[in-house]
Amino acid sequence: MQYSKVKMEQLVKNEPELTKRLKQVMKEFEMEKSFALKAIYHSEVKDGGKYQKAYQEL
Repeated sequence: MQYSKVKMEQLVKNEPELTKRLKQVMKEFEMEKSFALKAIYHSEVKDGGKYQKAYQEL
């Protein structure tokens, strides 16, 4: 599965829990949005993550 910034932005937009998580990661680690999206992809989506199916359907 390949990372796609556009897909991640859409997934975060569709999932309120991920929107909250994105804001939390950006604040906690002082990250730019693009890096925070990648971090969330690796922790919540990739390799059987909670949101993998939703990501693949986009």
